[in-house]
Amino acid sequence: MNAVTTTQGHAPAIQINSFNELMRFAEIAAGSGMVPKDYMGKPSAILIAVQMGSELGLAPMQSMQNIAVINGRPSVWGDALLGLVKASPVCDDVVETLEGEGDKMTAICVAKRKGKSPVEARFSVQDAKDAGLWSKPGPWKQYPKRMLQMRARGFALRDAFPDVLRGLITAEEAADIPQDDFRKSVSNQKPVDVTPQRQQIQAGRQTDHVEFFRARLNSCSTTGCVLDLEKKWELSKAKRENEGNPFPENVIADVTDLFADRYGVLHEQERQQADANAEVPAEEMPA
Repeated sequence: MNAVTTTQGHAPAIQINSFNELMRFAEIAAGSGMVPKDYMGKPSAILIAVQMGSELGLAPMQSMQNIAVINGRPSVWGDALLGLVKASPVCDDVVETLEGEGDKMTAICVAKRKGKSPVEARFSVQDAKDAGLWSKPGPWKQYPKRMLQMRARGFALRDAFPDVLRGLITAEEAADIPQDDFRKSVSNQKPVDVTPQRQQIQAGRQTDHVEFFRARLNSCSTTGCVLDLEKKWELSKAKRENEGNPFPENVIADVTDLFADRYGVLHEQERQQADANAEVPAEEMPA
C-alpha cells in the first residue's frame, strides 16, 4: 500500500470549500494538540501546508502529516513522495535497488512513466562523501542505506514526474541543504538559467503581485474586505492557469500567507469588539 492516499477517486472526510473555512480549520488544528509540533500554534503554516497538499491531491490531515517546512521551504517526506507518484495515473512503476557493499554501495531508483523511457538515478557512497554527507552526524550515520535510497528516489521521481510533485523535494534532502544554498545542487553547482530574456522579465515581475496584495490587505479594516479581495485573487489565479502561465509556487504561497495573517488579525479584532459590545448594558446603547 502506498504511504500516501490521495483524494483522487473519493472525497476526503473534511471538505473545505472557501478561504474562510480553511482559515477556521487552521485555527482549530493549530490549537488541537493533534498536529506535528512544527504546526502547533501556527495556523498560517497549517493554511499553507493544506493549500499545497490540496494541489498535490492530499486531504488536509495528510498534508500536515506529510509536508514539512525545512530551511524555510516546503518539502515532502520520502515515503510520501513515493506514494504521491504511485497514486498518479501517469506512473507505470518505481523500482528501487541497492548494489555493492561498504564504500562501493550505490542506491538505484528507476522511475517508469507510462509511454516514456525509464528514468534512472543513482546515489553512491562516493556521491555522499563528495557532498559532505557521509560523515554527517544523525541519519547518515544511523541509517546510511536508507539515506542513499531517499536521495536516489528523490532525483529519479523529480526528473520523471515534475508535474506530479510540483517542484517539491524530499524532506530528507532538504535537511541536508543549508538554507542559503537551497537552490544549489548536491555538487554545489548553481543551475544555469536558460529561460529566454522576455520570460525572465515576466517572471521577475511576479513579485509585484505580492506587493499589490500586501498594500490592498493593509487597507482592509474588516474580514469581509479580506474575503472579497481573496475572491479577486482566486480569479487572477484561474485566469493565469487558463492562459497556461500560472503563478510561481512561491508567489502563491506568499500571497496566501498575507491573506491568512491579515484575516487572522482582523478576525481577532472583530471578536474582541463583539465581546466588548456584549458587555455594554442595553440601556447604554444609543437609540
